Amino acid sequence: MRADFRVVLDACVLANYGVANLLLLLAEKPRLYLPAWSDEILAETRRTQIDQLGWEARLADSFQSELCRAFPEGLVNGYEHVVGQCSNDEKDRHVLACAIHCNSELILTFNLRHFPEDALAPWGVSAFHPQDYLITLFDLEPLQVMHQLGAIAQKRGCTIEDHLIDLGKFLPQFSSRLLDELNS
Repeated sequence: MRADFRVVLDACVLANYGVANLLLLLAEKPRLYLPAWSDEILAETRRTQIDQLGWEARLADSFQSELCRAFPEGLVNGYEHVVGQCSNDEKDRHVLACAIHCNSELILTFNLRHFPEDALAPWGVSAFHPQDYLITLFDLEPLQVMHQLGAIAQKRGCTIEDHLIDLGKFLPQFSSRLLDELNS
């Protein structure tokens, strides 16, 4: 399956390595969606990784380099003129502006309160928690989602069940749903 549905990944999603890793693997060919972000989102991701998560600067820089190498079409530029027209949380107006500019109908974020529906609706944009989008992707392409989860688990040297339990800290409904599928 090849999908050109653009989805803006907020910094809080990109900074969460476990969640970002799965989402980005699902965006590789044969991709289920096309990820998008801006330089401002990437800068916020780097600050979060270093200042809040304790990543070394070289590791955060390597993560960003790999993002840009793997998804050169993911970088959105020229959205700044739209920021002033956005009415969502001031700190995240740049994220909505990025989505508007690249014609994305979806923002993935853990900070749903920063993206109230009344601020998004005029632009035809929705904000989803990453687990809700991952459940949707699983419903559409269960084998591909399970394959990528298995690849991550193998690389980590654990079972897919253990990996899903770890993901459950951030994606409880997704993790529970897939654990149920595995056990049925």
